[in-house]
Amino acid sequence: MPEGDTIHLTAARLSHALEHDALTRFETPRPVQGPPPAPGATVDAVTARGKHLLIAFSGGVTLHTHMQMTGSWRVYAPGEPWRLAPSKVRVVAETGRAAAVCVAAPVVELLDAGALRRHPVLGALGPDLCDPAPDLDEAIARMDRLEPGTPVGVALLDQRVASGIGNVYRSEVLWLCGQDPFTPIGMVGAARRRMILDAAHEQLRRNLRPGPRRTVPEGLAVYDRTGRACRRCGGRIAARRLGEQARTVWWCAACQTDR
Repeated sequence: MPEGDTIHLTAARLSHALEHDALTRFETPRPVQGPPPAPGATVDAVTARGKHLLIAFSGGVTLHTHMQMTGSWRVYAPGEPWRLAPSKVRVVAETGRAAAVCVAAPVVELLDAGALRRHPVLGALGPDLCDPAPDLDEAIARMDRLEPGTPVGVALLDQRVASGIGNVYRSEVLWLCGQDPFTPIGMVGAARRRMILDAAHEQLRRNLRPGPRRTVPEGLAVYDRTGRACRRCGGRIAARRLGEQARTVWWCAACQTDR
């Protein structure tokens, strides 16, 4: 699943391609709930909220997409061939300068101002850790509302606590902080929670640029490195599924011992 840094980079790319231009074409080949933008509407803004991407049009309509595990946005020059399977195209938003095509996104919806304001998922998102100055006090307070037995590795994926963290950063941040991912959140004090969230914020912000994602100079520390040597202590990287969604977490049992 694309994480917050990827979605913010996508929003910046779409903003550069579409923002402040009038639509010459807007299509949703498969039925989409909500009112479409008016013909000739202007693309007012393209923004990211955690892992969610929003395109606001003049007239008060907003397109909300969430990529989950399969979706992406592609940008093409006018007349450039797409080379996409028609069945995978979810949205086409075209101006005189560019065509933006949403491919295989599971969540595509059009929201008027009231629906956007009342949206149950968007309205519940925690502070976006890709923002320049997220409210970490609020994120720490939201952790307090979780069941105390929730493993810290599960809490970090809860977008209601802080948005933008996915499975890569969950594993990388906990390694950086030497934190056992299975520790119940009720045993993790406020100062340590802040350290973990600070690290997540710093890593996400550092990767708001094109190119391979890096959390350590070599690339990634533990993610998808099962059985390989820990870059800090030389121990072996382990992997185990964690939480109701059974997402794999990677960690070094030799040096991630803080509880």
